[in-house]
Amino acid sequence: MATRDASTLRPASVTARGWGWRHGGRRTPAVHDLDLDIRPGERVLLLGASGAGKSTLLHGIAGVLGGDDEGESVGELLVDGLPASASHGRSGLVLQDPDAQVVMARVGDDVAFGLENLGVAREEIWPRVRRALAAVALDLPLDHATAALSGGERQRLALAGVLAMRPGMILLDEPTANLDPAGVREVRDAVARVAHEEGATLVIIEHRVSVWLPVVDRIIVLGAGGGLLADGRPAEVLGSRAVELRAAGVWLPDEVPWYAPPPAVESGHPLLEAAALDVARVQGSPVLRGVDARVDAGRILAVTGPNGVGKSTLALTLAGLLRPDGGRLEPSAALAAGLLGEPWRWRSRDLLTRIGTVFQSPEHQFLTGSVRAELEVGPRALKLAPEERRARVDELLTALRLDGLAEANPFTLSGGEKRRLSVATAIAAKPRMLVLDEPTFGQDATTWRELGRLIVGLRDDGVGVVAVTHDEPFVEAVADHRLELGTRPNAPGVEQPDAATASTVGVHAAGVARDRGVEQRGPR
Repeated sequence: MATRDASTLRPASVTARGWGWRHGGRRTPAVHDLDLDIRPGERVLLLGASGAGKSTLLHGIAGVLGGDDEGESVGELLVDGLPASASHGRSGLVLQDPDAQVVMARVGDDVAFGLENLGVAREEIWPRVRRALAAVALDLPLDHATAALSGGERQRLALAGVLAMRPGMILLDEPTANLDPAGVREVRDAVARVAHEEGATLVIIEHRVSVWLPVVDRIIVLGAGGGLLADGRPAEVLGSRAVELRAAGVWLPDEVPWYAPPPAVESGHPLLEAAALDVARVQGSPVLRGVDARVDAGRILAVTGPNGVGKSTLALTLAGLLRPDGGRLEPSAALAAGLLGEPWRWRSRDLLTRIGTVFQSPEHQFLTGSVRAELEVGPRALKLAPEERRARVDELLTALRLDGLAEANPFTLSGGEKRRLSVATAIAAKPRMLVLDEPTFGQDATTWRELGRLIVGLRDDGVGVVAVTHDEPFVEAVADHRLELGTRPNAPGVEQPDAATASTVGVHAAGVARDRGVEQRGPR
């Protein structure tokens, strides 16, 4: 196998001249009228409203948008003066959905995959694999199964695969969206270190502006109507254009767009209670043990904790989609509404109006070819009259700014739009309880606020909400309680859990304590 050409280690440049892209089946372009130059070695933070085309631009630079059957391109998009589609190997892209980037069954093989395709010498591959995994703090054996990784761990794995390749340009699409706060800092520092050592050009899409400010030297803001809204040094853009950016839905450092009012009702009645609950993806191999928790009607419970601790597995168990591995999970009479047994014994049709679920990866729950049809799945299963079904769907389309995308294929939406659609599909059946896994992933400040208002509106209608999240502003602004889970049990290289690391606290909003008086505990 030929060794990799050393010229690929040079930092890459990007040039766009009147460039645009329209996805197949869409009437309006995702990006249009873009004129842009990124010089070799620049560190760029790419901002813009949800749906402004940030991910499309990154995919275009990486040369992975596809051919004429995938969409229509206009203008020029060049990498090092050549068409981006002909510049494979010059850039490494971390996708917004890390699941889409896992290609091998074992962690080490997955990181090595890109190196093998680039023709890196065999004796160099495994040292680079180990260094890349260490850089992103993914402390797992090389033969660890990728299928057993959490969402945040898969995000680290995807980043390790790119860093190991040492490309001339590193393209990151929301690289820390599924990471805990410590992981965010680790990944940022790893990216900065590798970019500095290799001299690589760096382009990052991220709503957590303040996290990346120490790393970047330029901010580019895409306009929702095409072209650029702002471009310049970070201090200049965030200072002189703050009013415009805020109006466009761009997150500004350390700003929380909205705080929810407290619930109008003093306390909600229990919907679901967990006692000494053990949860597992595979029966007999629990990832989390001894959880005591309660989901109340008209309350929002935030579930937080490090990556890999079992938050998503707990969410799926509370939602009735996984069988508990031990302990008890007792629904109230109000939630069960005549059904017997624990939620995992209920039929999917029974769950539809009782417990709605939003998965960590939105694509895992899309079933149809259009946004409108996706929202109609639940109401159709409930056999609602056509006029009632239409009214319910239209209301959700408007509330979540998806009305202009009603006929679009769900898989062509931006990451933020997919997340809002997945939340809307769960809400459409009007369940009594809602379980959300990373509900604010990929949202700009405007859609984050609207999504928060929608969730709080459900709370005020008596719905019990469980939200697994790493979004601290969301917890601060919206949650009534926090269930804080500890470190991941029984994982190689990971510290064992300590009861002192898990607790439930009342959440503060706008500096005012919002403790609702229900004690809940994490792993014992």
